[in-house]
Amino acid sequence: MTGYQHIPHGFEPVFDERSRVLVLGSFPSVLSRANDFYYGNPRNRFWRVMARVLGERVPADEDIPAKRRLLLVHCVALWDVVQSCDVRGSSDASIKNVVPVDVARITSVSPVRAVLCNGGTGRLYHRWLEPQSGLAAQVLPSTSPANAAWGEERLAAAWSEALSPLLP
Repeated sequence: MTGYQHIPHGFEPVFDERSRVLVLGSFPSVLSRANDFYYGNPRNRFWRVMARVLGERVPADEDIPAKRRLLLVHCVALWDVVQSCDVRGSSDASIKNVVPVDVARITSVSPVRAVLCNGGTGRLYHRWLEPQSGLAAQVLPSTSPANAAWGEERLAAAWSEALSPLLP
C-alpha cells in the first residue's frame, strides 16, 4: 500500500431541515482536509459554479460560514459519499477500503428529493449510498481543475440545468 493512508473524513455535512437537494462529492482532497471544509482547493470551481447557479456572490476561500449560508439559503445540502478510506493524496481513483457515510443522517431529517453527484462520485454513490437512500442520482460534470475539458461557463450551464428546477 505504498503512499496510501487511511483517513477519516474530518468535518460535518452541510444541511438543515429544509434541504431539498443533496450534492455529493467523493472524499475531501488534501487541501480540503487542510482547510477543514469542502472544495478547499481554490482551483476547484465548485464554489464559483454554485454561486453563479444560485445567483449569489462567490464566498471568499476562507469564509466557511458564508459557504454554508450560500447552500442552506437555497435548501442545498452538501456531503461526501466516503466517511473514511485508504487514499493516495487527493486521487479519487486511488480510493479503496471505503466506509460510506450514513446518508440517512440527512435524509431522515430533510426532505431531500434529489441527489446530484459531482463528477466520478456517481459510481461511489451508486455502489454505497443509493441502496440506502433509494434516490437515483444525477451525475454532473466535475468541478475539479482536472476536468479541463469543461470551462466554468459550460459547468455552470450544466449545473444550472440540473439544479435550478429543484430549488424552491
